[in-house]
Amino acid sequence: MGVYTFENEYTSEIPPPRLFKAFVLDADNLIPKIAPQAIKHVEILEGDGGPGTIKKITFGEGSQYGYVKHKIDSVDEANYSYAYTLIEGDALTDTIEKVSYETKLVASGSGSIIKSISHYHTKGDVEIKEEHVKAGKEKAHGLFKLIESHLKGHPDAYN
Repeated sequence: MGVYTFENEYTSEIPPPRLFKAFVLDADNLIPKIAPQAIKHVEILEGDGGPGTIKKITFGEGSQYGYVKHKIDSVDEANYSYAYTLIEGDALTDTIEKVSYETKLVASGSGSIIKSISHYHTKGDVEIKEEHVKAGKEKAHGLFKLIESHLKGHPDAYN
């Protein structure tokens, strides 16, 4: 088994407290409303939303996948960080055992820098290259931009 790590950074005009509330704490409600073609439904199968919680995310009709399950590893509201692991679903292939994600929002001027790290845990001697994860990163960035746009259009939301 190998572990391949990829890092991304995005910037936003939205400050960390507000962005964290929408992008992490209320994403299960917000994303299906503003992007039902991407995420149709989120269901908590086990837990209370904190570490150890298992969620089932059902993708919308526009997705090539049906569902995934996430296990929340940590939620740190004070430091605007969130970590979870993709543990099941048709987005995992024969070669990937699991994918762990870490996201941290850092203040930058009046906005934020979003730092994201993905750890792909492979089965056997499979190698994961940047181009293999490019489509997923682009979709995640697109969802982030939808949330950011929603917040800009609704300045009183998530304050």
